[in-house]
Amino acid sequence: MELSDILALLDRFDASSAASMKLRLGDLRLELNKAAAPAAVVAGAAAAPAVVPVPAPAAEVPEAQPEGATVKAPLVGTFYAASAPGEAPFVSVGDTVKKGQTLCVLEAMKMMSEVPAPCDCVILEILAKDGDLVGFDAPLFQIREL
Repeated sequence: MELSDILALLDRFDASSAASMKLRLGDLRLELNKAAAPAAVVAGAAAAPAVVPVPAPAAEVPEAQPEGATVKAPLVGTFYAASAPGEAPFVSVGDTVKKGQTLCVLEAMKMMSEVPAPCDCVILEILAKDGDLVGFDAPLFQIREL
């Protein structure tokens, strides 16, 4: 992994709603965390350049959680609301969906993974934006079970 790749990853992480991220590529290990003191750790790769920590954004007052259940990301990846640019999104706020229906796709390492509805439900809120990098277990949708 080149320095430019690491810096691009740091920029995407900083701009995302993900609170933490871990990446392991061979001997390279990268851990990022916004919740604690800002830190970026690179270990194990002798030729890897040092990574400058990215300052964490100012702490925000948590908002009251809406009613219903939350669908969370099963993996770290880029959130896409539609199957292709310019296509209609898989779901919109207010849609009634069936268990197993695709809500979005997450792209990780050029692999697309569909995120299915866990039950018959109504979409109350879409918590991620198209193109966002989301972390493991990051909230994607607020739903109400039927």
